[in-house]
Amino acid sequence: MKTNYKKILDKEIEKVKTLGKKPALLLHACCAPCSSAVLESLNEFFDITLFFYNPNISPESEFNFRLEELKRLLIEVNLHQTEVVAPVYDNGEFEEIAKGLETIPEGGARCAKCYRLRLERSVAYAAEHSFDYVTTTLTISPYKNADWLNEIGLELEKKYGVKYLCSDFKKGEGYKRSCQLSKIYNLYRQNYCGCIYSKQLAEEKRG
Repeated sequence: MKTNYKKILDKEIEKVKTLGKKPALLLHACCAPCSSAVLESLNEFFDITLFFYNPNISPESEFNFRLEELKRLLIEVNLHQTEVVAPVYDNGEFEEIAKGLETIPEGGARCAKCYRLRLERSVAYAAEHSFDYVTTTLTISPYKNADWLNEIGLELEKKYGVKYLCSDFKKGEGYKRSCQLSKIYNLYRQNYCGCIYSKQLAEEKRG
């Protein structure tokens, strides 16, 4: 039977509600549009810090623009106090794990390794800085494999000892809400995931 990660998230939030305080959550953020609906759904229950670790994004100008859009989103939704942590951009970290997988179709082995790269850095940071929870906005996208993301996250929970917040944020019209918020705040919605290989695929599809 397929795991219902949204149901698992809902149960965890019910537990959080009984704590009497907001646990600290490190939220790996891939971009402003995906973060918009996730922040809206989680901010009431968690003290959130955004972690913008995305070495897959290319070129660097694209990385910087997406980061600035994320910061602008926080201003637009009146979350001025929410911190954004952005490790120094290094596309080489992604290229290293993508070696030999450059021609693999999007959604395959290269993406799985990219998920692990970004999640491991996020979970390690959460453990180093004593966060109560860690998760990612990536599951809001219908183009990302939520099963893989949660499976990797739970593996890393065991390795680093910080609770991974399972999710499938696209469920319950989460993805639809992210599109609505993107229009409301005029957020930049990129037409490719981030890496040079997904960009090439997007360009091929456009003809």
